[in-house]
Amino acid sequence: MAALTGTRVMVLDRPNPIGGVAVEGGTIQPGFESFVGASPISIRHGLTMGEIAQLLVGPLGIAADLTVIPCQGWSREMLQQDGALPWVAPSPNMPTPDTALIYPGLCLIEGTDLSEGRGTRRPFHRVGAPWLDAARLADAIEVRSRQMELQGVSFSPVHFVPEFQKFAAQQCHGIELEVIDSSAVDALLLGVIVLEQARAQDPERFRWRTETYEFIDDPIAIDLLWGGSDLRLGLEDGLSPRDLIEAREEERLQFLDLRQQILLY
Repeated sequence: MAALTGTRVMVLDRPNPIGGVAVEGGTIQPGFESFVGASPISIRHGLTMGEIAQLLVGPLGIAADLTVIPCQGWSREMLQQDGALPWVAPSPNMPTPDTALIYPGLCLIEGTDLSEGRGTRRPFHRVGAPWLDAARLADAIEVRSRQMELQGVSFSPVHFVPEFQKFAAQQCHGIELEVIDSSAVDALLLGVIVLEQARAQDPERFRWRTETYEFIDDPIAIDLLWGGSDLRLGLEDGLSPRDLIEAREEERLQFLDLRQQILLY
């Protein structure tokens, strides 16, 4: 809109609370653009707001009059807890820096009928449904995580009752995630493993979310969140989380080359 109206844009940049080094996942494929992913950017992009703006105006070609004022005292290796700024929750469903850290992967749960813990004090740290077996799921995710060499998180069975959103006032059974090493978390692999194992427990009862999501009816939510249909179809075909993520590795590498042109720090 700023480009269309000739409006000058000024961004007072801020640190990325989950760091500026790790880049995870492929980019949004043509036809899967939406409010949750409008441009060909990796799911975990490792950019600041100012750098995203420069990416849109520079390599991605939006002809806007942009000025970015860099922040001071931040380096790409820093996470939220490494800086002096207090955490200000950008949403009631993003209460802690650890929530932000796991969100790039656990947001995928929004594309299913599973509760992502909204309506509890631990959104995105809890995943469950009335039909899941909590202990069995926690054990299965723990085993799969070791197989996939996932580090930095632990899992425990949990039973919870969301106050609103999915399964409001119903008891859900599932897992609770704890971040034990922020620097080691591979959020996207974590999310795909949780998704895979929850679906595997009862594929007949598991359901992809098909109602309107972020104002879009088609493609469905999980495809919008992932930026393509390959995650959904791959899980249904029995592909492993590593295989699904590595299938997008070329896109990730291309994005790394693109972002190198606009890094400020």
